[in-house]
Amino acid sequence: MPERKSSEVINIAVDVMGGDYAPGAIIDGVCMTLERYGNEFKLLLVGDQKRMEVELKRVGILGDPRLELVHASQVVEMGDHPVSAVRQKRDSSINVAMNLVRVGRASGVFSAGSTGASVVSAYFRLSMLPGIERPGIAAVMPSERGNFLLLDAGASVDCAPVNLLHYGIMGSIYAKSILNKPNPRVGLICNGTEEGKGNKLTQGALALLHEAKMINFIGNVEGHDLFSGGVDVAVCDGFVGNVILKSCEQLAKSMGRLVKKAIMTKLIWKLGALMAKGAFNELKHQTDFSEIGGAPLLGVNGIVIIGHGISDGKAVMNGIRQAGAAVRQKVNETIADHVREVSGQ
Repeated sequence: MPERKSSEVINIAVDVMGGDYAPGAIIDGVCMTLERYGNEFKLLLVGDQKRMEVELKRVGILGDPRLELVHASQVVEMGDHPVSAVRQKRDSSINVAMNLVRVGRASGVFSAGSTGASVVSAYFRLSMLPGIERPGIAAVMPSERGNFLLLDAGASVDCAPVNLLHYGIMGSIYAKSILNKPNPRVGLICNGTEEGKGNKLTQGALALLHEAKMINFIGNVEGHDLFSGGVDVAVCDGFVGNVILKSCEQLAKSMGRLVKKAIMTKLIWKLGALMAKGAFNELKHQTDFSEIGGAPLLGVNGIVIIGHGISDGKAVMNGIRQAGAAVRQKVNETIADHVREVSGQ
C-alpha cells in the first residue's frame, strides 16, 4: 500500500447522532476540525439529514465542500442492548458509518455513541484484521511520566492468552505511531511481578509475550506501576481493563471533590488554592479526556475511534484528528504484518 502523504485528504465518517450531546456537540467538533485542519479531511456526516442541516446552518458551515451528508434514519440509544440494536436498527447512524468504511468511501469512523454498539457494529461490518480474533479498546490514561495505553478497556471480557499477545502487539504499534513512544514498554497486568503469579490466562499470555521479539515486553506489572509511569502499554482482558477504567474515572471525580471540600474549610487554604490556580489548570489539562479525543478500537479492519459519551466539540475534533493520524501512520497495516510474523505465516 503506498505511503500516505500528510497533504492527502482523508475521508472520515462521523456518527453525528452518537453521544449525550448529539447532534449539537458533534457538529461543533466538525466545525472546529475544519477550522483547525483546513483541507486535511473530508468528513462524511452520518445521521438524520434535517437535524444535521439545522446544526450545520447554526455554525455556518452548511454546504461546505469538505462535508458530505449521509442520511441514516435510525439511532442506537445509550440504553439499547448493543447486539440487538445493531442487528435490528440496520439503518442506524453507527451502522451506516461503519458501512462507509467497509465499502471504501471512508478510511475511519469517529463515534461518541454507545461503546458496545460501536464494538459490535465494527466487528460485524468491518471484520477482524487477519490473524486477530478479538478487538480491543485502547484507552489512553495519564501517569506521572506521560500517557500510557490500557488495552483492553472493555471490548472483550473473555479472552485467551493469544488475545493478550495481540493486545500487546497492537498497543505497542499504536503507542509508537500515535503517542510517539519510540520503544514502548509493554507490561502484563497481574497480581505480582513474579512469573509464577496470576491465573491461567495471564500465565499463558506471559509465555507468549516473552516470545514476541518485536515488542519491548517487560513482564508482569502491578497496579502501582500504571500511574507511576512504569509502563507504556498495560495489557489485560476487557473485564479487568473496564473495571480499572471505570474505577479511575470515578476516583478522579471523587478526589477533585474531596480536595475542593478540604480547601473550602480554611481561608488560608482558599488563598493557597488561588495562588496555585495555574498548577491546578495544568493538572486539569493533563487529565482532560477531550485532549485525546477517544479510544481506538484496535484489531478491526478499519480505523475506529470511540469517543466518550459526554464528548464536547474539542473532544470530537481530537477524535477525528486521531483517526486521521492512525490512517496516515498505517497502524492497521503494521499490526497485520506483526501478527503475521508471530503466527509464522
